[in-house]
Amino acid sequence: MLKHEEQWETFFPEFMQCGESAIQSLMESAALVNIPASQQVFTLGSYCENYLLLLKGSVKIQLLSENGREILLYQVKPGHSCVLTTSCLLSGDQYPAEAIAEDEVSAFVIPSHAFYRCMEKSAFFREFVFKNFAQRLSNVIGRLGEVVFTGIDRRLAKELLSADTEVISVTHQELATKLGSAREVVSRNLKQFEAKAWVSLNRGVITIINRDALNKLTKGEII
Repeated sequence: MLKHEEQWETFFPEFMQCGESAIQSLMESAALVNIPASQQVFTLGSYCENYLLLLKGSVKIQLLSENGREILLYQVKPGHSCVLTTSCLLSGDQYPAEAIAEDEVSAFVIPSHAFYRCMEKSAFFREFVFKNFAQRLSNVIGRLGEVVFTGIDRRLAKELLSADTEVISVTHQELATKLGSAREVVSRNLKQFEAKAWVSLNRGVITIINRDALNKLTKGEII
């Protein structure tokens, strides 16, 4: 009987339905690992030895500048794989960023030798890997485009609205990391929002007062 069959069926049912012997071998080689919150999943400059498929939790991939500023590149969610992990396995390069478990994470860890063998033998697996890689890469490029070309005020408004709640428990530093900005810049813009009665600020909490105004800002209707 396949180990962790229930998790495969829940998060990656297409693997269970494939029927290829190469896929069966890949699934049998996978180990289920649990990673505590705040622990590093991989480090800057390390070599990739495993292919990860996330089952639970969230992993953030970020860059850290020399002055300590963090820039969030993307997040890996359940049912997905990591763009940089795939890239480093295919190229043999070292990781150009680091990954941190945002909360308790569960994942399938597939050894690199099993990954390469399945890539060679399974058209299904090659399609799965490259399709996921392309989708995630597109998201990363879109995010970088926003950081470079969209004003911080519009990106901040969009981030606040994405919480889908009026009361948001988040620090200015956490917002800055997500937006690829500095805490001081985020704080200054939040204070401007507060002066316009769009939000109310308290320690660790932001309350949305005028959702319509924030929405118009994201669309460029308010300058």
